[in-house]
Amino acid sequence: MITRRRAIAGLTASAAGITLAACSVDTGGGGGGGGGGGGGEVDMESQVGHMEDFQAGTTFRATEPVEFSLLYRDHVNYPFQGDWPIIQHLEEDQNVTFQYENVPLEDMEQRRSVLVSSGDAPDIMPVTYAGDETQFVSGGALLPISEYVQYMPNFQQKVEEWGLQAEIEQQTQEDGRYYMIPGLHEVPIPGAYTIVIRQDLWDAAGLEHPRTWDEFQEQLVTIQEENPDLTYPYTDRWSIDGPIEATLSAAAPNFGTVAGWSFGEGLQWNQDDGEYVYAGGSDEYRSLVEYFAGLVEDGLLDPEAMTQSDEQAEQKFASGQAAAIGGSDQIILEYRQAFEELGNTEAELSLITVPGGPAGDFIAAGSRLESGLMFSARAAERDDFLAMLQFVDWLYYSDEGLEFAKWGVEGETFEREGDQRVLHEDINWGHINPGAPQLLNADYGYYNGVFSLAHGSTEELDMSMRSDEAVQFIEDMNAVKEELELPPPVTYDEMEQEQAGLQQTTLQDMTRQATAQFILGERSLEEWDAWVSELEGAGMNEYVERANSAAGVTE
Repeated sequence: MITRRRAIAGLTASAAGITLAACSVDTGGGGGGGGGGGGGEVDMESQVGHMEDFQAGTTFRATEPVEFSLLYRDHVNYPFQGDWPIIQHLEEDQNVTFQYENVPLEDMEQRRSVLVSSGDAPDIMPVTYAGDETQFVSGGALLPISEYVQYMPNFQQKVEEWGLQAEIEQQTQEDGRYYMIPGLHEVPIPGAYTIVIRQDLWDAAGLEHPRTWDEFQEQLVTIQEENPDLTYPYTDRWSIDGPIEATLSAAAPNFGTVAGWSFGEGLQWNQDDGEYVYAGGSDEYRSLVEYFAGLVEDGLLDPEAMTQSDEQAEQKFASGQAAAIGGSDQIILEYRQAFEELGNTEAELSLITVPGGPAGDFIAAGSRLESGLMFSARAAERDDFLAMLQFVDWLYYSDEGLEFAKWGVEGETFEREGDQRVLHEDINWGHINPGAPQLLNADYGYYNGVFSLAHGSTEELDMSMRSDEAVQFIEDMNAVKEELELPPPVTYDEMEQEQAGLQQTTLQDMTRQATAQFILGERSLEEWDAWVSELEGAGMNEYVERANSAAGVTE
């Protein structure tokens, strides 16, 4: 993967990033590294349960039983079970138990906000994405974890050895500290979302996979001509909050902008000018919208894709009404199952490498960071706080902990054959042992985002459960795509954050609505200048000026 100097990228829901507090590995659990953080001190005389000799690579086991409160995101696909093997092993092998605050997935953001704002947040809050923490920083309810990473040698080691300092710097708040610690990947992991095509129809038409979005459009014309029974050659999904957000997110870097799921704060970094602009009103965003509007106008893209449910989209694809659809390396397995259930055994499906566009062949910056954790500020008052830091460091950042959280325990869930792990044949995960009676996550609790930040971290572990198809997709993406360079972090103070947040919501809602209207042809692209004026009337210029000032690129 190449890092390209000319960057056009956007930030996540907060424009804040993470700063490496300490680059050197503190094997003894004290003292601090450099990098502007690591200033927090733990009163060693009051601490219990921690290991005196904890260092990178050490198996953590509390020296006496400890219990931490945990905000647990209860996923509908693998509902919480208190007797999961992963929970039993953490108690038996690590001497750690939890007091759970169980929250259904759909209620997670709201419930977390209430808990943090009221000062009742659990000690550990996993499944936190960059930006989730920003709204709580000024209230003092979150722990500035950057001040304590000197007690987390596995985290420090990976950041230093993998050269992740720049990525970590993206979460620094205005006070120079960070309040969320992310999951880490050794190598770039391109977004898994792309277009899934009917490979059998592409082969019959003599078509290779498209290299550019324009070529994809040309191929859709051919597919429609060769298969007149298709309602539309291409349909799409993930349109709950805005139109086809996964596809727009994947395509956007190739058009020089941010969109869909990656729209974030709507800030588009233009390296040539050295400043942020608002993506929703930029020429690059117009180019992206114009492309998909052209597909709809030419009868190549199903207009219902802008509003239909995921189930409707999948049914259209599986029933032969469309030959292409938005998907991913996991979703393609669901599509294949849907085809089988309908008795269509001749259909062959493939993932295509995300096509290049007028801006080049890119993926967004920051693909080596994952969702992470926040901590309650009150956690630092615990007499087992150091044990908590050591446990978190082991489970989420050590090679041993990451393997355990993903694969389980050798001899119970998997065996080793040489340097390969083999899941027991009665356990299913994704493409592994389909139809097996037990599920690795639902029946054992492993491969659970609450206990596993990066689902791998090292390249080997990251790829270990992926299908050959998924590995090939990642390799193909990394072979042809360039990763955009990270833009300057935008670090608002408390008042600026409040002002920006209000405008961000308004501007984003307007952009989502207008994007759908332009793509569907309900609004002519000849009205683009009028649209930009509407954004200006909603405070776009003030919003961008504040962001550039907070990023230090303008006075």
